[in-house]
Amino acid sequence: MDYSFYVFSSSLFFFILTLLIIKFRSKIRTSNSSSDEIRQLPSPPSLPIIGHRHLLGSVIPKSFQALAKLYGPLIQLRLGASTCMLVSNAQVAREVMKTHELNFCYRPNFGSSEYFLYKGSYFIAAPYGPYWRFMKKLCVTQLLSSSQLGRFMHVREQEIKKLLKSLMVCSSEGRECDLGFELTTLTNNILCRMAMSTTCFDNDDDAVEIHGLVKEFLEVGAKLSIGEVLGPLGKFDLFGYGKKLVKIVAKFDRILERIMEEHEHEHEHDGGGDDEGETTLDMMDILLRVYRDPNAQVKLTRNDIKAFFLDIFLAGTDTSSVALQWSMAEILNHPIILRKLRAEIAAVVGSTRMVNESDVPNLPYLQAIVKEVLRLHPTAPFALRQSAQDCIINGYQVKSQTRTLINVYAIMRDPQSWDNPENFIPERFLETTHYDIIKMSVNDFRYIPFGFGRRGCPGSSLALTVIQATIAALIQCFDWKIKGGDRVNMEEGSSFSAGLAKPLLCYPILRYNPF
Repeated sequence: MDYSFYVFSSSLFFFILTLLIIKFRSKIRTSNSSSDEIRQLPSPPSLPIIGHRHLLGSVIPKSFQALAKLYGPLIQLRLGASTCMLVSNAQVAREVMKTHELNFCYRPNFGSSEYFLYKGSYFIAAPYGPYWRFMKKLCVTQLLSSSQLGRFMHVREQEIKKLLKSLMVCSSEGRECDLGFELTTLTNNILCRMAMSTTCFDNDDDAVEIHGLVKEFLEVGAKLSIGEVLGPLGKFDLFGYGKKLVKIVAKFDRILERIMEEHEHEHEHDGGGDDEGETTLDMMDILLRVYRDPNAQVKLTRNDIKAFFLDIFLAGTDTSSVALQWSMAEILNHPIILRKLRAEIAAVVGSTRMVNESDVPNLPYLQAIVKEVLRLHPTAPFALRQSAQDCIINGYQVKSQTRTLINVYAIMRDPQSWDNPENFIPERFLETTHYDIIKMSVNDFRYIPFGFGRRGCPGSSLALTVIQATIAALIQCFDWKIKGGDRVNMEEGSSFSAGLAKPLLCYPILRYNPF
């Protein structure tokens, strides 16, 4: 009896033990499978303190593109004390900007925010919330709407004509022009007049000073971001860039405050009627009207308004100018494309008048050229995002608050998405062509020069309008001789907007006088 019980007990023990071992092994397999499916982000070998900084050259988008070729389209980089996730192909970009769009609707802040006079008021870097949604809606429906752009068509036409007259003087005197400087003056003047009206700029000193301050802000702001590399030491402003930034923004603030007061005085002089003169309202008028509205969904402060204009000038002046410079450089380096564009303009416009904005919809080759320029030379090489919560991207674990850089430059030069990606081929964007890529869809993440979704650039329509109309006028009215050779030097610079490394120096030769 005792022996039988012993055998039974032993059998039961080993049976239970076997079940436990099987269950344990199953857990191990599940755990291993899970760890295979949800992995940590890969990262190149790094060095102490500086992380991956030693792997980067002067042209950051190109350096990041090279790293993606070696380590994959989704990697983690450490630049000193700052860590970020780098996205480098269309498929992963779609996951971040569309599949997980709400989670990545936030933008990271770089540099120490304590040096920003308008802390908490910036629109571009504002957290995704009521204030940001209100300002985005205001941009789409009023500030940068198609109807608002239409009201200021005469401003853009006047500024393009001023550019042409300046170039005609150079042509008549047989001297070179710095086309980059001329185009930056054009884009700055257009933005100033659309934002704050001609009456504020009877004295051109304001427009010139604003552009100078914007240029200084970009330079110093880029240097201030070194605080990200230094970590906690960055807040001590060891190099004095923070103090310089404060002075720059203070100057900008004084100009903006004076212009706001001029607009308010004008409003009082007109009797305070918000509905009168609707067709002449500029961006400042619209924002001040919201500022005065006691029933506005969000109560704007004066700092909110000033910060919005600082954002607009930082995002709009140099980027449009850089796109124009790349456009002219590519066209001048491709004589066959130049001839085809000139023939299209002649066929649509004729030889008795100047090309204008209303002609652009009938100039598909011009539009294709601009699309191809923005593919090869995006003026915003990175789309910046930050995750709000933990998530899985491309099978990798991504933690909340992960700074994310979407390398737009690399995505639009990806050989898996584009035939001959390094070549300038406008025909790839025409509807009737033998190329695989026909007409880019708004959801095609191979082509995202203005970002995508809620955080996409609200000024894309204005930028395209200015770029296309200006190129058409320059090609119609002038032949061009490049100073110092037959081709424009296409070396890329190291600035944030990824412009030409060398000035675009040309001799304009008048071929059609529109005046």
